Amino acid sequence: MASPTASEGAVAADHRPALTVEELCFASAMSCFEGWLKMDPAIGPRTMSYVTKFISRTLEKTHNLKEVRETLSRSVEVWVWLTKSFAAALPSLTTRSIGPLQNLNDPEKGVTPQESTALITKNYTSLKEDLQLLIKLMHIARNLLVVPEPEIPQDLCAAAQFDKMLYQTITLCVNVTSKAYDGDILEETARHKLSEITELYKKLLITCLQQAHNWIAKNDRNKMSFWSAVLFDDESGEEQQDAGAQFADFRPDFAKMEVHNWIERNSRMCDKARQLLVDYQQNLGSRGSPPGGLSENSVLSWNWMPHVRPRADDIGQETKITPQWKEDEQDKFEQDRLYGRVSREVDTWWLKVRDPNYDEWIISMPSVEKAHQLIEGCKLSSLNRYPHSYRNDDQEGSVHSAENVQMPEHQGPEGEVRDDRHYNLPDYNDDMIEDEDVDDDESYGEGPMSGLLTEVPNILDPKQIEALHMIVKSCILDSAGISLSRAGENLQKTRCRMFLSLECGRSLLREILVFIAVWEKSEQSLIFQLTTQIVEAIHHSALIPFAWQSLRIPKDIISPAQTVLLRLVNNMFRTRLQDPIQPGSKGHLRDIKLLQFLYIQFRTRIVPECTALMHLQTQIRNEVCDPVDFPVDSWDMERAKDGLQQFLDLLMTVNEPMEWRTCLIQWEAVFDLLVLLKSLESAVPKKPMVDLPDRSAHRRPPPPHDDDRDHDYDSADPPPPPPPPPIQEHAHKFPWAGIKGQILHIIAGLLQPEAGRSGPGNPVVQKQILQHNGIISLLNCCVYDDHNRFARERVQICLKWLMDGSAEANKVLHDLVAVSPPPNLQPAPDANGVSQPVPLRVDGIAGEVKVRVKNPQSSSSAQQQQQQQQQQHPSAAYNQYPPRPSSAASNDSRTTTNSNTSTSSSHGDHIHDHDHRSAQAAPMAINTHIIDAQAAIAPVRVHGPAPPPPPPAPPAALTLPSLASPLMSVSPSDYERFTKAYMNALPPLHSAATGVPGGHLNHPMMQAVRNHGGRPEDLFKDILTLADEAARLAIGQPPFVSPSGSPYHGGSGSASGSGSGSGSRQRDAEETEEEDFM
Repeated sequence: MASPTASEGAVAADHRPALTVEELCFASAMSCFEGWLKMDPAIGPRTMSYVTKFISRTLEKTHNLKEVRETLSRSVEVWVWLTKSFAAALPSLTTRSIGPLQNLNDPEKGVTPQESTALITKNYTSLKEDLQLLIKLMHIARNLLVVPEPEIPQDLCAAAQFDKMLYQTITLCVNVTSKAYDGDILEETARHKLSEITELYKKLLITCLQQAHNWIAKNDRNKMSFWSAVLFDDESGEEQQDAGAQFADFRPDFAKMEVHNWIERNSRMCDKARQLLVDYQQNLGSRGSPPGGLSENSVLSWNWMPHVRPRADDIGQETKITPQWKEDEQDKFEQDRLYGRVSREVDTWWLKVRDPNYDEWIISMPSVEKAHQLIEGCKLSSLNRYPHSYRNDDQEGSVHSAENVQMPEHQGPEGEVRDDRHYNLPDYNDDMIEDEDVDDDESYGEGPMSGLLTEVPNILDPKQIEALHMIVKSCILDSAGISLSRAGENLQKTRCRMFLSLECGRSLLREILVFIAVWEKSEQSLIFQLTTQIVEAIHHSALIPFAWQSLRIPKDIISPAQTVLLRLVNNMFRTRLQDPIQPGSKGHLRDIKLLQFLYIQFRTRIVPECTALMHLQTQIRNEVCDPVDFPVDSWDMERAKDGLQQFLDLLMTVNEPMEWRTCLIQWEAVFDLLVLLKSLESAVPKKPMVDLPDRSAHRRPPPPHDDDRDHDYDSADPPPPPPPPPIQEHAHKFPWAGIKGQILHIIAGLLQPEAGRSGPGNPVVQKQILQHNGIISLLNCCVYDDHNRFARERVQICLKWLMDGSAEANKVLHDLVAVSPPPNLQPAPDANGVSQPVPLRVDGIAGEVKVRVKNPQSSSSAQQQQQQQQQQHPSAAYNQYPPRPSSAASNDSRTTTNSNTSTSSSHGDHIHDHDHRSAQAAPMAINTHIIDAQAAIAPVRVHGPAPPPPPPAPPAALTLPSLASPLMSVSPSDYERFTKAYMNALPPLHSAATGVPGGHLNHPMMQAVRNHGGRPEDLFKDILTLADEAARLAIGQPPFVSPSGSPYHGGSGSASGSGSGSGSRQRDAEETEEEDFM
């Protein structure tokens, strides 16, 4: 089969080198393929089988043979044939898939998904053949760019305008694969055809993205050209203009013109590519021989057409230029040439929206008093505000919000930033009314999205989309070794600013971030690492604050995209721990400024909004409000919790380096953490490890046991019905699971001493906790809560560092224990002299457990009987939270405790004093049995997770009569009597700071005790459970040794010395690793 190119090549043989066999075969195949698509001339199936064979062989050779790949990559004919083939194929594919080209942009004449489905199934055979060939051709184009000198084929590809065909192919693939086809209404054969064609379009899209990445690699002009094509979307121009006030009056049409002028000024190709183009144009292009001449309507055409006047800069000049902006210059091209940089419009926009603290510290951290006002304001207006912001199409104002960025009408000098923008603290109620023009219905993946690449994350899966992330990274990441332009401009940073200045770029960033959340990608996946580098590039341009605001959704406290952004920033900071930046350097200062911005968001928006929701939960729990008035649903609560968790994860990371921890201490981060802790305590009831069954109604006999065969059970009784299926909790009962553990972890890290020191705790943080009445909040976390497992162990670490070196904290906690009321487990006997059951609250078990107190004379016989039963029937042993040690055990441990365990003489005196008082008032041992409502003795079988380990025995210094008895319920009258007596005897704490006049009954700690969300016995149980362990850790007592001889550490692990909870980022046992889908 003769080739037209071969015949023409014989005429021009004297003027250019002969084509290789690979070039001849490929050119012949392309000529036939173009005829097949245009039906001119008519090509039969036999000829097309040869065409497919030649294209497949060429693809195989470009994969395996370096010489063939280099030869074809330098052939102008090959690139022109590729362009012509795709130019002929795209209209045909469009007509057979989604309708005529002229109707694509017409909503009235556009093809519906059902009509498109009918077209695809009708043209299934021809679409499949053509798509398979186009995928191979795009593979060839991709491979030709992988050569030792990639700038040569990159320039030839641009000269042949194959990049334009690339954009059009991506557009077609997105239009076809993003349509909402309804496969349920199709029969099996039609569904199979539709699925197969859709997958072929996806493969073509993936190959296009790979080719685009190879084309822009290490080529600034191609990067700028591609960035301009995908970001400056003509359809989003009006929307961008409408958002001008919100995004600092950015004018995309001016920026597009300036970028186009920069591309023309930098249109000079490499010398080898220019020579190849000139030879081709002289020998084939000017003669009209196939495949035809090069385009003259291009800014690059002067490279191969001598008669076109070039306007490119002379790259031979190595002298640096100083950007000059002349407002009175009429010629826009000349004005931009004098400026030298890519875009004055982009530079001006960046100066307005970048971090206000970029050059110097302008915005300071809001004070604790201001944060307290915001929190109280949110609580007061929560019922009126949340329905307005969550249910209606209105947007609330916030700190750093893009809506509050008001730029001056008359711009000052470059880099000048007004102090009253961005970080203002608006009144929440006023902003609720003012921002009524913002649509609240925006959501991810709904409605049309602007930009060529914005839909791609919704089409491809993680294994297919890597090329997209690599393209974005290649265009904006400012890696080491990047050279500056003659005007001193970093082009990577300029493209990063273009990325966020345009609506298409912001939409693409949002979809890239949400993609990680949708596919649940782990930190080890390539997609996550690439996205982290994209965020790093944005951070280098000080644009994360702006990106944060652009990702907001009015109805969410924190949007899913913002949550993923936080996770990526956290990962970025975590890498700093492994490869730290020099303190005081520009990069280190940039990190501190970003951390300050994020913490301002945490203090002024996240904490107030979350505590407002918790306040509503508290009111509903206390029956002050009706549950139907709760303004958000469970999905919104889950989003809020995810965002709060990511913020706390970030604080856990930055809490490790001393210089970052110092910032958190200076900002009084303890205040915000304690506010959340107190709000959670009052809003969410603690979840027990096991719920006791209600035996007073519908009582069923226990299942038969080996030793119950003598009992008369009715075997005809039906088995108990299966438990009902789990139902979703109401939003007002949302548990905020795991939040307390993170808060306690951060507080423990803030309290720990500096690196290399074993003590004492940080005195500044100790004072802050006392000032904000944090001891009660910490003790409240000691009761077992299945929503926050291991919170007790974290509190132990917090109390260790809180009491270590702080006499005031020791006194407060010791006084709480010393003045606790004595237990009373001796109820009055009935008429027959038999003691009545006494209610007892056991940690980890819901409700009250009734116990019967036996006489001391019968205690020894009861113990022997219980031991005998356990030996015979081990499975019937109690599997409950163990009671506190009896006074007898305490006396035994007191006799074996060495008085030299104290660390100072003062501690020794204190120990002696407590030991003497304890010995005088030691009560006799009390034996109890758990009974049911009818006073029948029955063991308690606890199902579910393993209970926490038993608490260690109290040391000699704090072994009091109250600690020697089991936990018990305290009547409200005893509780009130105790609190009044304690508070009247308590010396004033921080009266100047708190500003509380009057006696001790008005002390803030008294208010905290009064405002305790649970019952009085809950607070006492908290204190009695943990005070002895906290004191033991503080005075350095050795760990308790269990009867089996194994030491018990109270769950604190390596809590001694400097190894506090924040020294390790190992996750809790209940947390699961994220599954990697790669």
